[in-house]
Amino acid sequence: MSCVRLIFVSVPPEDAEQAERNWKESCAPLMIRQPGCVSEKLLRCVDAPGEYISYSEWNSVEDIDAYLRSPAHEEIKRHNRNIQGAKVTVKTYGLV
Repeated sequence: MSCVRLIFVSVPPEDAEQAERNWKESCAPLMIRQPGCVSEKLLRCVDAPGEYISYSEWNSVEDIDAYLRSPAHEEIKRHNRNIQGAKVTVKTYGLV
């Protein structure tokens, strides 16, 4: 079953440029190469600086689970440690 993984991220507005740079240069290229990852996009909130949604489409929940156990996931977490005060919520949705 295909699914969508949403990562809701809030960073201090002064760190927004760094968060976007992390995503563009490091996170997105790693994510899109993962088996089962169909697409990866970063949405920037127009109304609230520093708020984002990472939107990724996957072939299956099993593909997401495999990614979460992978070195790529650890690498992505490492790239984002330079932003203090970030709040992250992750949710996975299936198609109805």
